[in-house]
Amino acid sequence: MEQESDIQAQRDLMYGELDLGSLTIFSGSFINYGYWGDVAPGREITLAERTASQAELYRRVVSRLSMPLGAELLELGSGIGVGAALVAREFGAVVSGLDRSAAQLGRAAEANAATLADMPGRLSFYEGSVTAIPFPDASFDGVYAVEMLQHVDDLAAVAREVHRVLRPGGRFATATFFAPDGAGETPVADLIETVASGVDVVRPIGEFTADLEAAGLREVTATPIGEHVWRQFDQWVAQTEFRDSWGRNWLRCYENGWIDYYLVTAAR
Repeated sequence: MEQESDIQAQRDLMYGELDLGSLTIFSGSFINYGYWGDVAPGREITLAERTASQAELYRRVVSRLSMPLGAELLELGSGIGVGAALVAREFGAVVSGLDRSAAQLGRAAEANAATLADMPGRLSFYEGSVTAIPFPDASFDGVYAVEMLQHVDDLAAVAREVHRVLRPGGRFATATFFAPDGAGETPVADLIETVASGVDVVRPIGEFTADLEAAGLREVTATPIGEHVWRQFDQWVAQTEFRDSWGRNWLRCYENGWIDYYLVTAAR
């Protein structure tokens, strides 16, 4: 328990005081690896393209919810909130962002001041845990998370909470990295610093889909989308001051079949 607390403290520091979103491997106040189209090897990637890749990952996830205008959605781990704001604007949704970091919620209020003013009642932010969601049963038509569940130690609890707060017929969608089923023992922890520290947890994808089914969710799917993530993200990192860092090992892990990126969906 003490070790888990220490790891969570590292995560809180990373997103709070250290402000992960300020690093040059991210942009536009997003914090994800992006969903990319084709990028010619060796070509310089623009800052606008990098930001667009991160926004596109949100679109890919939320489009899987197939929600009508006015649907009430919950984002788990909403961070600086620019993704939640995008969803409210582009999908016509009423979005509640949930994050455990008071510092991130403060940044979200500043970063999205115009959207909050222009769309009253359509976007709001709350402090709380994804394993004990502070909303009543059947509060939302859809729940989604973009590249944050790798920071959660108890995904079974998340699955149960998602099932609880979804209305009948509601949907869940998420995207982040997992190990492909059957990968077995791999050297990922030796190659990826955040995995070695426990900040990122890389589980077999089948464990998470089993958690969703055990929680009572149905129509569970897991689609690998690594071809739209790893090579292009690595090409971007190569342009930054992190070009010689362990961050370049993500692509190596993907190419060896030790890790992949997945879009996971389920229905209530």
